[in-house]
Amino acid sequence: MPNNTQKGTTGEEIAVAHLLKSGYEILERNWRHNHLEVDIIATINSTLVIVEVKMRANSYYGRPEEFVTRIKQKKVIKAADHYIKENNVNLETRFDVVSIVEDPKGLSVEHFVSAFSPTL
Repeated sequence: MPNNTQKGTTGEEIAVAHLLKSGYEILERNWRHNHLEVDIIATINSTLVIVEVKMRANSYYGRPEEFVTRIKQKKVIKAADHYIKENNVNLETRFDVVSIVEDPKGLSVEHFVSAFSPTL
């Protein structure tokens, strides 16, 4: 049985494939600043897109996107702020969530554009 790290990697691979197919350019994967992390940093149409990926084996306990809590959002926003400052990025920025459910019925990938905002 895969551990959480393996599941996370699989989820990110699926999310990257989805984003590439949708025309995004991937800049970073698993970008870290100290204890903070961003799953995927991408661009599309002159917009910096910070992507949180959530994957679940089923939606019995809730949809994956429901697990992007306010606390998680604040951490992602803080990490994105560090990325923007360190890389002198001057683009409009948005925060997306890619939700993946992989159950016996098949794979479901949902991309929530502007899923949350830095003004919490």
